[in-house]
Amino acid sequence: MKFQELLWRKKKAIIFLIIVIVFGGIFATFKTPVALFPNVEFPRIRVTVDSGDIPASTMAIEVTKKVEQTLRAVPDVVHIRSTTSRGSAEFILDFGWGQNMNVNLLNVESALNGILPTLPKGTTFHAIRMYPTVYPAIAYSLTSDNHSLVELRDIALYEIKPLLLNIKGVANVQVQGGEKEEYHVLVNPMKLYTYNLTMSDVIKSLSNSNVISAVGRLEDYYKLYLVVSKSQLHNMQSIEDTVLKTSSNGIVRLSDIATIKKSIVPNWTKVVANGKNAVIVQIIQSPQGNTVQIAHDVDKKLHEFKSKLPSGIKIAKWYDQSKLIVSSTHSLRDAIIIGIILSIIVVLVFLNNFKITVTLLISLPTILFTTILLIYVFKMSFNIMTLGGIAAAVGLIIDDVIVMIEYIMRFVEEHKNEDISKVIPLAVKDFLKPLLGSSLSTTVIFIPFAFLSGVTGAFFKTLSITMAMSLIISFLVTVILVPIIARKLLNRGIGKEKKNIIVDFLAKLYKNAINFSFRKPIIIYLLVLILVICGIYSFKNIGSGFMPSMDEGGFVLDYVTKPGTSLNETQYTLSKIENIIQSNKYVQNYTARTGLQLGGGLTEPNTGDFFIKLKPFPRPSVQKIMDEIRNKIETTVPGVNIDMAQL
Repeated sequence: MKFQELLWRKKKAIIFLIIVIVFGGIFATFKTPVALFPNVEFPRIRVTVDSGDIPASTMAIEVTKKVEQTLRAVPDVVHIRSTTSRGSAEFILDFGWGQNMNVNLLNVESALNGILPTLPKGTTFHAIRMYPTVYPAIAYSLTSDNHSLVELRDIALYEIKPLLLNIKGVANVQVQGGEKEEYHVLVNPMKLYTYNLTMSDVIKSLSNSNVISAVGRLEDYYKLYLVVSKSQLHNMQSIEDTVLKTSSNGIVRLSDIATIKKSIVPNWTKVVANGKNAVIVQIIQSPQGNTVQIAHDVDKKLHEFKSKLPSGIKIAKWYDQSKLIVSSTHSLRDAIIIGIILSIIVVLVFLNNFKITVTLLISLPTILFTTILLIYVFKMSFNIMTLGGIAAAVGLIIDDVIVMIEYIMRFVEEHKNEDISKVIPLAVKDFLKPLLGSSLSTTVIFIPFAFLSGVTGAFFKTLSITMAMSLIISFLVTVILVPIIARKLLNRGIGKEKKNIIVDFLAKLYKNAINFSFRKPIIIYLLVLILVICGIYSFKNIGSGFMPSMDEGGFVLDYVTKPGTSLNETQYTLSKIENIIQSNKYVQNYTARTGLQLGGGLTEPNTGDFFIKLKPFPRPSVQKIMDEIRNKIETTVPGVNIDMAQL
């Protein structure tokens, strides 16, 4: 009672504090990151080792075996899986959940640096932590009918990539496809012999003509200059003018003994977008990045950049995860809003009391915005788990507010001859224990979810925390704010209870049902038994899965041809698959990678993937379209194994 009196005396300060918190929640609504799933830190590290063109059999003995033995000695490693191919090896290291993965990454890099001198010369490694964001969040393709793949790659690598890396939340920008330019020096053996030169002389001269070196420092009065010798080959003319030999007979240049031709580096990968050779730019977000904001910033940057592009080059977006995120979160947001509106309508219709409805209208936004503020403070995001938790908690929140204000009104009605300022604190004190017990019993249900391990725990921990926060805030608002509102509203009297036809009808129906159940209890027992049997049958036969099925509007088609298949032969096989994809009227666009994959893992020239984006609804479900394409490929394209899944 003293506590309630204190609240009433400090009601202005409390209301001001609540208003500040609500405005903080409104601010947090626009600042909280939006994602499809919670940020999950998987205890996994991927290591890629590159040793040039060493045969796979030699690679397995000289590199893979040594690296694997070394990595097994790293503390807390649970499991290692390795893949070896010509000149490359990939290692997937699994650690226990709850480990400090930053420390584990340093331990892995330290172990690899320790054995690097024992590996073949020129061997390099790259170790990264695995996140759900290892796949691109947004991706674009560059195509052109009048510009070479060399030009497209240079634009993507040296102009677009630096531009996008400046965007907040972008961890990396991957450029796939295109061609690298190089010059072939075709030496004439007879001329080489005539000038008394060797191939070693040619190689040495070219190497010495393509260097930048610091010569030293030069002091000039009050200034000190760093002297740099810059000798680089920039074009074909500079290569042709490379001096090979100087003698009394004159200068021998490279053009005197060789022919220089412009060419491209041999490429064992290929990228296609909608049937055209392409270069693709994939934006990888950081684990804490806001996908929706990143997509907006990338679109803005590229829109400004398009005016600087040479004519004939097209930039097209072929994947945007933010659209799925916005669609999913908006659906949940709309469900929450509709649920709140329907709840208020139900309260108004069934309780037929405007004062209870007003109390609900004030309390509910206060609780929801306070919960959102805590989500922002704890650095969580709006995702299907946090928004789902809020949506599930709305009914419980409304129940807390209604039972409190209803009890206060009943208590005031029973003590209508007493001072309302003394009656309401008594009502709250009287109802506090049942309300506390109800709130605690509901909240503790979610505590075990917070202690789950593995992927399940990583996802459901967010859900349990959100619901627990909502229910605790609901209890506090019900105990602190609702009595203040009730005291203000009930000062003008409760008013006569209006007759409610709907409630009277339902009460009569319930009374008849209860009387019937008392007269014929055997029928009730049989109905309950039938329901239990149906429930057990359904439980045993219902499908199960970690996440609900979702139509993402696109899917990935992974393919593998026979080992040892050349790139050209693989492309010939893929052309048949492309024809099947293009003939499907529900496909909007697609990209294909050969010798590459979306996740950037180790890939051979006989493997790769398609990313197929579907047209918006109305259309069949993504699963039906996947089945249709799979059946056509399996019946018309022999010698290729395929697997399909949504990204």
